[in-house]
Amino acid sequence: MAHGYTYNFPALRGIQAGREYFTAICPLGLLTRLFVFDSASLPAELRAQRTLNTARVPEIARYVVENRHSYAFSAITACIDGDAQFAPIEVGAPDIGTLVVPMTARFVINDGQHRRAALEAALEEQPDLADETISVVFFIDAGLKRSQQLFADLNKHAVKPTKSIGILYDSRDPMARLARELTEQCHLFKNLTELEQTSISNRSLKLFTLSSIYLATQALLGKRKGQPITEEERQTAFEYWTLLMEVIPEWQLAVKKKVSTWELRRDYVHAHGVVLHALGLAGRQLLHAQPDTWRESLPKLREVEWSRSNTAVWEGRAMTGSKMSRSSIHLQKTADYLARDVWKLNKATKVTAEKRPRVPPHTPITVQVEGTRS
Repeated sequence: MAHGYTYNFPALRGIQAGREYFTAICPLGLLTRLFVFDSASLPAELRAQRTLNTARVPEIARYVVENRHSYAFSAITACIDGDAQFAPIEVGAPDIGTLVVPMTARFVINDGQHRRAALEAALEEQPDLADETISVVFFIDAGLKRSQQLFADLNKHAVKPTKSIGILYDSRDPMARLARELTEQCHLFKNLTELEQTSISNRSLKLFTLSSIYLATQALLGKRKGQPITEEERQTAFEYWTLLMEVIPEWQLAVKKKVSTWELRRDYVHAHGVVLHALGLAGRQLLHAQPDTWRESLPKLREVEWSRSNTAVWEGRAMTGSKMSRSSIHLQKTADYLARDVWKLNKATKVTAEKRPRVPPHTPITVQVEGTRS
């Protein structure tokens, strides 16, 4: 048993690969004082973790502060470089007890260093967080090589969720909620939206992805992530996409299942996310330039030849080298073509991120929203 002053963590003991590990509960106030980072000045081969990306920390800290009563963090994984001992609570429960760690021991985070740094920043703003807790998985350090291997193993199979999945499950972001409503209630997107992936396979029956609907509607309304959305803006989004369906015949055929979606992707640029996004950007300029008469301009889209074979228009815009391009430059060029050449908007109407269009009062028309006439 360790002698002198110690840290005592209520813990559970487990076995992985023949080695003991311990799951404990740690107060946030202690977490920020206890765990250290390897010095960023050390060569990578002498560290047990990657350097801290300080740009990520404020966003994570803000998530905690803004969601004070609903934030959630997964466990932190750390190694203990010291003579830690486990004391079972009783004979009949050998894996429940107290992990006793001398204060001279060193704790090194293998997974969760950004969470730890963000919690430290959040504590500066809300000190009462110090009494809340986070779970920590402790391994007894067997040297630098073992610690480095642990970091590699923990991150080797980590897969970041797709953007569509993030939108599908995000109940905090108003734009994510609106995107989901559009996929459920707008006839253009209903039953034609891929909810999980950010790309669509050749033979998929879907035409749009949830992430592309999110980005296009975000561009249309000129919103940043997390900004509130008014009922007027919500109605404008529904109306805009519904009216677009009425002036793009191939979309109508897809809704009525009179054409296969894979044929549309093969033959038309408007069956790809970059053009949907461009329609959102151009639509934003239209709302700004013609706040009361924008609906009258939409039928001009009937004059557009959307075929991918129309390289005179789409090459260098939505396409490059006969392939669809999602680059920001090609996205902007596509939006500019729709706004300037099709809708004949003046260049002065181009809207920056800081200058959002005034959303006009809603004019009653029939919008494809289940159970709603707007």
